[in-house]
Amino acid sequence: MGTLALDLRPASRADLSALDALFAESYPRLLRPHYPPSVMVTAVPRLARANPALIASGRYLVAETAGGRLVGAGGWSPRGAGGAEVRALLVDHRFQRRGIGARLLARIAAEAAAAGAVGLDTLAARGAEPFYRAQGFAPLAPLVVTLAPGIAFPVLAMRRAP
Repeated sequence: MGTLALDLRPASRADLSALDALFAESYPRLLRPHYPPSVMVTAVPRLARANPALIASGRYLVAETAGGRLVGAGGWSPRGAGGAEVRALLVDHRFQRRGIGARLLARIAAEAAAAGAVGLDTLAARGAEPFYRAQGFAPLAPLVVTLAPGIAFPVLAMRRAP
């Protein structure tokens, strides 16, 4: 499958329901091979919602087809002294391997660098490590993110140096 013609643009509040639908449909399919049912039942409902504050920050992007369909999204947040963290990068499970994630990540990295960030960190879900490695990230350590009391989500901390 080739590269798809896309518009990468900042997300807006008007995108919330489309993002929620994208997350709700794709997260279960992408995560299921890598997590046990107990994690899927507890964590996925918390992951499968767009973050209004991140959208309002202006640092969250959507990948939209010419027909207006959102097929990917991702953003970043400043972290510490000159750092940045990739946030909620996801490509629709039906549009994988078309360069959408790489294009989103390149734009995220460029925007973060323009804002003064040196390097990027991410908390990669299981199964996303090969993608991030291909984009120049190196693993740091496995971590467990607490999404709510009693709801743990194992991830891999990764970093891409400048």
